[in-house]
Amino acid sequence: MDLTSLAPYGRQVIQSYKGGRFLISNIEYDGPVLVLPERTLAWRANDPSRLSMPDFSKITEPGVEIDILLIGCGQSSVFLKAEMRQGLSNAGVNAETMDTGAACRTFNVLAGENRRVAAALFPFGEAAI
Repeated sequence: MDLTSLAPYGRQVIQSYKGGRFLISNIEYDGPVLVLPERTLAWRANDPSRLSMPDFSKITEPGVEIDILLIGCGQSSVFLKAEMRQGLSNAGVNAETMDTGAACRTFNVLAGENRRVAAALFPFGEAAI
């Protein structure tokens, strides 16, 4: 099933990930990325178990309206520290951690529903969607 046709015009679509790279709205990214509704950014975070609030400054800055943040942690999910979860909640963002494949698929579905969703994605291995 082609999910790309379901996304509203101007929204990001995660087309594939493989070998440490992501293809998002026809642009290839190498390494971790932050996917916002209208743009994708290279992300300097390098370990899902060591995330801190500054890692999410582009999501919590004024003018950015995100309700749901999907954190793709690589091959498996990593629990967020309580202070991280609380900090994001204080900024109005509900965060969910999961493996990267699930985060990519969930992002596309929620973006297709025109939800205010973002994804923070760590690459892994040879998986692909």
